[in-house]
Amino acid sequence: MDRLDQYSAIIGDWADNVATNMVLAANKIDETAWKARSQAISKELHNVINNTPVGHVMRSIVAEQVKYIKSLPIEAADRVYDIQNQAIELAANGGRSSELAAEIMRSGEVAESRAKLIARTEVGRATQALTQARALSVGSEGYIWRTSEDGDVRHSHYLMEGKFVRWDSPPTLDGMTGHAGCLPNCRCYGEVVISEI
Repeated sequence: MDRLDQYSAIIGDWADNVATNMVLAANKIDETAWKARSQAISKELHNVINNTPVGHVMRSIVAEQVKYIKSLPIEAADRVYDIQNQAIELAANGGRSSELAAEIMRSGEVAESRAKLIARTEVGRATQALTQARALSVGSEGYIWRTSEDGDVRHSHYLMEGKFVRWDSPPTLDGMTGHAGCLPNCRCYGEVVISEI
């Protein structure tokens, strides 16, 4: 046993080197495989974006978001115009500048809240549109409407919880038509239903 212990001590460095080299070689093979897979995935994603319905949906979502984002400066300019008209009216009627100050302060809040509303709504619309495009590509006819199940859920959306919705027939809630997650400030989502073959 003593000789075995001595032998084990003698080959310790060698065994450590062999084990380290094995791990490094395996890591190199793994790294090479992951790089090849990453390149293949990247190539396929480009193909999906450029040549499939999912990619067409993605590009239309980007175009829609650009349109909403470009509308923000126009809204801000309209707000400035309204404030200028109020200032002229106040001056003509002997009003005080403090009356207009609150309106000017509110102007920034309106633009910020509008930007947040657009961002939340457009992210929801983009998520839902991509989900829908993918679901349709595998034969899904619709989804189950799901809410965030908290106290902020609108009553009309609460009533939709658990209901089946066809992709080709979005519901109209509170005078607006759209799928789960597509309506302003909607935090609902669609649980995709895929028919079994």
